Amino acid sequence: MQKTKIEWCDSTWNPVPGCFHECEYCYARKIAKRFSGASETDAEGTLHDLENAAVMGFKKAPYPFEFEPTFHRYRLKQPKGWKKPQNIFVCSMGDLFGEWVPDEWIDAVFKDCEEAPQHNYLFLTKNPGRYMMLEKTGKLPHRGNMWFGSTVTGPHDFYLWMRDVVAHCFLSVEPIHAPLGKMNVDSEKPEWVIIGAESGNRIGKIIPQKAWIYELTRECDKYGIPVFMKNSLVPILGNDNMRREIPKALTWQKER
Repeated sequence: MQKTKIEWCDSTWNPVPGCFHECEYCYARKIAKRFSGASETDAEGTLHDLENAAVMGFKKAPYPFEFEPTFHRYRLKQPKGWKKPQNIFVCSMGDLFGEWVPDEWIDAVFKDCEEAPQHNYLFLTKNPGRYMMLEKTGKLPHRGNMWFGSTVTGPHDFYLWMRDVVAHCFLSVEPIHAPLGKMNVDSEKPEWVIIGAESGNRIGKIIPQKAWIYELTRECDKYGIPVFMKNSLVPILGNDNMRREIPKALTWQKER
């Protein structure tokens, strides 16, 4: 188990860290580079598969290939050993549903989740079309403790996938870079919306406007969608205007 500062989950589990999206605001890439144990390979688009933890010197290297996607098979079965029910953010340091990830890797992660049903599992991707592909082939689990989310930064991002996926769905609007506009509840009703601003001091960093945030929360309120605002919004909205709502379905197991 890896404790985390991410406010909307209890812990993170990273059997497949790494990503090829090249998002300029990505915090995970910086962390992976900082704690890498080896240099990147020369081959573009390289995937790595490890049966055992990589060791550099006397320490384990959590990201031995920096941010290149790597299946750490030895991290499978970890959730089964965590007895206390938790909300687990799966692959917080990568995108498990990136187009480069083999189906076999995804299947193995799903299998481990199913073997530890005491937890809730939250997935996030910038490639929600993969959810639709898995749904059509019968490979997307329809379990009440699995939540499938999509990262959205503005109205151009694709999130109509929810009308074709029979599962818990949510949106992570982080970082919010533009107003999202109105929701079409007939085709896209998330069960939860998380909102956050870009962190760090990147040149060109976009500071969200209050109007963008309030427009989105009004849309959520219209359809009874819980809203969770991350601490990165405090400087913009102030503490008194923060909302940290969590769906009941994500609390029942923890209350048992």
